[in-house]
Amino acid sequence: MISSARIPLASAIATSLAVVALSGCATSPMGTSAERGEARLADMLAGRTAGEPQSCISGFADNRITVIDETAVVYDAGDTIYVARPDNPRSLDSQDVLVIERTGGQLCKQDFVRTVDRTLGFTTGIVFLGDFVPYR
Repeated sequence: MISSARIPLASAIATSLAVVALSGCATSPMGTSAERGEARLADMLAGRTAGEPQSCISGFADNRITVIDETAVVYDAGDTIYVARPDNPRSLDSQDVLVIERTGGQLCKQDFVRTVDRTLGFTTGIVFLGDFVPYR
């Protein structure tokens, strides 16, 4: 004989497992944030060819930077698009603002970059950029 106290527990466990299973199914068709970021980057670079990686880029303007969630920082220089993949791409979120402390007139991979919450202004992460790969 099964105790009536065990039936609600079994029902709660079954419900919890169903919720976990359904939540996994709900996110799989869209992919993870990193997968969506890679797809967005691939669209941006379609038809372009990668050049030699560079540690610094010239002619830097803040309004030409795009952050691709969990993927890369992209700088649009007109005919050339530069892609810098950070050591920890999970720290990139397009909802954050990049604060770049440059040491000169160029943007370099060794410059200090941090992410700041757009609304509250607190630091959400540190980004260590890789080389800038030009795509033409």
